[in-house]
Amino acid sequence: MNEQEFLSATALTVFRLNGLFLEASERLASPVGLTAARWQVLGAVVSSPLTVSDIARAMGITRQSVQRVAALLVEDGLAEYLPNPSHKRAHLLRPTDRGHAALRRIDPDHAALAHALTTALGPDHPSVLTSLQRLATAMAALHPAAPPAP
Repeated sequence: MNEQEFLSATALTVFRLNGLFLEASERLASPVGLTAARWQVLGAVVSSPLTVSDIARAMGITRQSVQRVAALLVEDGLAEYLPNPSHKRAHLLRPTDRGHAALRRIDPDHAALAHALTTALGPDHPSVLTSLQRLATAMAALHPAAPPAP
């Protein structure tokens, strides 16, 4: 396989994998009334409040996309904005009790999917994550404006 074939095959595999993860996320989130996007944003702030920009950087998507989802989460009472002592205008987003409850309801199915995936990959499953992280880091290095790999 030459370099161009490698790039094309890698990109197509990542695109397919992204689609599969989005489908799985929708299946996990929809029974509790969330979309995959809402679940992702809510999950990003479960450990500690973050600004919309921080969430966007961590997820590798635009601030505007996160802003739209965050506004819907706040409107639905699943998240709330807090004052940010470091910045007057960039408020911090965090889940409400209702948001935490939704995440807890997803957790058993999420755990089952995680178990099924790691079982399918076998005991070497951590190396899959390492390879994906290396790929993300290498791609980000080629495009300095891209957000850093997590």
